[in-house]
Amino acid sequence: MPKKALPPADPEDHPPARVRLCRVLRDSPAGRGWRRSKEIELGQRSLGFAALGFLTLVPLLIVVSAADPAHGRGFAQWLGDGLGVSRDARQQVAQLFARPGQVLQTTTAFGLAALAVFGLSFGAAVQTGYEKVWDLPPARWYARWRQVLWLAVLIGTLYVTATTTLWRHSAAGTLTATLSAVLFFWWSQWMLLGGRIALRALLPGAALTALGLLGLRVFSRLVFSPLIASSAVTYGPFGTVLVVQSWLVGVGVVVFDGALLGRLVHEELPTMAKALRERARHRGR
Repeated sequence: MPKKALPPADPEDHPPARVRLCRVLRDSPAGRGWRRSKEIELGQRSLGFAALGFLTLVPLLIVVSAADPAHGRGFAQWLGDGLGVSRDARQQVAQLFARPGQVLQTTTAFGLAALAVFGLSFGAAVQTGYEKVWDLPPARWYARWRQVLWLAVLIGTLYVTATTTLWRHSAAGTLTATLSAVLFFWWSQWMLLGGRIALRALLPGAALTALGLLGLRVFSRLVFSPLIASSAVTYGPFGTVLVVQSWLVGVGVVVFDGALLGRLVHEELPTMAKALRERARHRGR
């Protein structure tokens, strides 16, 4: 009696190794994070962060950092510290900005008010990015006071950073600045999101953002410092502007990507802890 022919095997039951690997990567935390970054348009938001920061926030910070004539520190020196670049590169950055005394002499109350109003659009961009990261609807219009308060705290924090020289180049100073950044971004997420996300869920994103900024400083020292010198020779002051703008894009990537990675860490921690407990239980048998 002839054997009955078996139905052809379904390729979905035994996919090739390459397909299985792609599925594993797609379902992994890294794969979910990559898809989520594309959904929230991380690259475009980072470019918008850099554009708003350079066009609206930077002029305001120039005035704020110039308010300490005793130390003679201006925004150029503060930016050089933030970039972590060499002394020669800082001289190129200093050529883009006026001296602190000149800034204070030419600043008017109307100009400060206009800069403050424009600076609110920067806060709105950061708030929208955080809402996209956590899949939250836009906040109500009457919650704009949160952006005002956040901008005021940001300016105050940057003013202290720009005018404080104590421990600036020491290990203790780096540790203090990193812990301060963790607290600031922890509070920033909670404030701009209107308390809709628990503080414990926001802590990983704040810590990762602070560590990312520390890494960006090291990267700036290695890459942006020589790039500023070469761009200044090739393009003049405009070349330095391009490098500073690129650095702001990097800051935007760190701010939004740090919050996104923090959400993934918060969501994966229970699963990872459960898997570790299960593994320990099997080993104990």
